Amino acid sequence: MNFWETKALREMTVQEWESLCDGCARCCLHKLEDEDTEEVFYTDVVCRYLDQDVCRCTEYQDRNRLVPNCVWLTPDDVDTFHWLPTTCAYRLVAEGKDLPNWHPLVSGRLESVREAGISVTGRCQSEVFVHEDEFEDRIIHWVEQ
Repeated sequence: MNFWETKALREMTVQEWESLCDGCARCCLHKLEDEDTEEVFYTDVVCRYLDQDVCRCTEYQDRNRLVPNCVWLTPDDVDTFHWLPTTCAYRLVAEGKDLPNWHPLVSGRLESVREAGISVTGRCQSEVFVHEDEFEDRIIHWVEQ
């Protein structure tokens, strides 16, 4: 059996935890939340530090200093993972679900995420080029499809 099938998120090593990230970068998209319903809406606006070609943060180790509201997922936050995309391995494992066939831990290939149409590559715009007042006009729905 695979570690994600036998261990709770809180039991995983740092390496196991980090390997759950499929590299889709959907969590790097700016999100808007309806304060009344707590519903989360994804936009096609992405953090300035995301290298969109490889879907990796160029400032990963320093991201919380550079972007104070950047989310740093930890096993202690499992109860708040409802805002993560339904495709996210952290959320899937927390909910006791299987990883999809395109996940690199299953496929053995990093490019399977892009090939499955899960990554944000080619689908978003850096926050550098979009004013915050325009975010509401940039809500997308492909994250949950």
